[in-house]
Amino acid sequence: MARPEKVRLGDLLVQQQLISQDQLKFALEEQKSTGRKLGRVLVDNGFVTEEKISEALAKQLNIPYINLKYYNINVEQVRKLPENQARRFRSIVLEDRNGVLLVGMADPTDLFAFDEISRIVKCDIDVAVVTESQLLESIDRCYRRTEEITGLARELSEELGDSYVDFGALSINAGSEEAPVVKLLQTMFDDATQIRASDIHIEPQEGKLVIRFRIDGALHLQTEADNKIAPSLVLRLKLMSGLDISEKRLPQDGRFHVRVREQGVDVRIATCPTQYGEAVVMRLLRQDGGMVGLDRLGMPPDMLTRFRQILRRSNGMILVTGPTGSGKTTTLYSALAEINTIDQKIITVEDPVEYRLPGINQVQVNEKIALTFATVLRSALRQDPDVILVGEMRDAETAQIGLRAAMTGHLVLSTLHTRDAASTLFRLVDMGTARFMVASSVQAVIAQRLLRQVCESCKEPYTPSPQEFEWLTTEGVSGEQRGGLMHGRGCSHCNATGYLGRMGVYEMLEMGREMVEAAAHDSTNHFMRAAADHMRGKTIIDHALLKMRQGLTTVAEVMRISNQVED
Repeated sequence: MARPEKVRLGDLLVQQQLISQDQLKFALEEQKSTGRKLGRVLVDNGFVTEEKISEALAKQLNIPYINLKYYNINVEQVRKLPENQARRFRSIVLEDRNGVLLVGMADPTDLFAFDEISRIVKCDIDVAVVTESQLLESIDRCYRRTEEITGLARELSEELGDSYVDFGALSINAGSEEAPVVKLLQTMFDDATQIRASDIHIEPQEGKLVIRFRIDGALHLQTEADNKIAPSLVLRLKLMSGLDISEKRLPQDGRFHVRVREQGVDVRIATCPTQYGEAVVMRLLRQDGGMVGLDRLGMPPDMLTRFRQILRRSNGMILVTGPTGSGKTTTLYSALAEINTIDQKIITVEDPVEYRLPGINQVQVNEKIALTFATVLRSALRQDPDVILVGEMRDAETAQIGLRAAMTGHLVLSTLHTRDAASTLFRLVDMGTARFMVASSVQAVIAQRLLRQVCESCKEPYTPSPQEFEWLTTEGVSGEQRGGLMHGRGCSHCNATGYLGRMGVYEMLEMGREMVEAAAHDSTNHFMRAAADHMRGKTIIDHALLKMRQGLTTVAEVMRISNQVED
């Protein structure tokens, strides 16, 4: 194929009537002052989409435009171009066409990149246009660190040899094994961050060490290594998080901060003694990844409107409930970001502080020095706050202080671990708080779960299994409504799982006058009946079934959520 010609992007977009002359003039001035690429300036200002720019370039250069979202990438072909060059030239090898490589490029007019890629792959290349954001996502997904991690683990194993090493004695400057350990951990964090894993599990088993990542709520094997490297990995992690390296018989937990791929990551670590050594689980909390606008959480529109109105109140308690890992913290931070204005004093009491929010006073609980939720909460009330976020209602004392604060002119946001919205109020009563306090202080309870989304790249219609068919019948989903059921057949985008990403499903119990009267009633059943009437058609299961009918998730996922809620 001939080298592509150089084109002036701005003139091309005006010529194809995708932007106006005035928009181009504005973008060129911004490009001059910021040094950013013209295409990025146009996209960020909402003048044109990345897809439209790519299609315009393809049309002008008479080459194909490929939407990578629906392209099943062959990882072996991708790796013909080293990762550094792929990122530098914003390019990805897509397929081999009888000795000619098809290369997707975000900027096919970059003649230097074209020549360099031809030189590196040592063969002729054809060019297709791809959008930069899809290209970078594909590079993150395809250039995994699995081989590197396995190689480093082997290197560490060989360096340790067969001799027994007392790692406790190496506490000051973890000697000869340190360099491979550091490299191995850094590469592991790189890989986990690249594929947006939420947790890293390091598990010693008989004869091997298993390293697994949790991605979109499901565990995936990363690598298996020699079990003898486990003690040095655990030692290094304990040193990083300030844990007692000589204590191997008791569970410990701590935290540390690392910089991975130019972004800060807070790591929560928990160790646990097992039959074959200490197991470690690390929760990764990205400082840039937690903030999502309320309107992007996926709440039903009428619920979102009511929630926003409740957030504007000056007092009362809002509770978000669900199991661990159901997105409660994300919902709370989105709510805080919504009301974080200069005229509001907001204090958070957390363990740990998961995301940094500018303009907010965030306090880290530390049980070791008796800095408990209750202690910090009492202190926070003396700081004249308007809004208080309590990470979790863990005990009766914290719950009572929070409820009193809600009654005395503060808006209090917090979380609880309960099955659904209706049972949350009785959980507070069970913790020892007075029923009248709960009834008069709680403004709303949101219950939520996370559902895995069907991968858009390999989504296809399917017929439910007999068990799924039976379940749909019991849930009242008619034959007509089963027409749009989808699942993913598995592709390179979703690691052959059929799922990519997660979305929230919600229910909200708003404590209006009728519900407050029902909550103050002596009979629990009376309240539960009133709550069921209040939320009829608006429960978590109803919301999940809607997502299923829209083809966004599968019957299996909704059944999983249903089992959690109804257990």
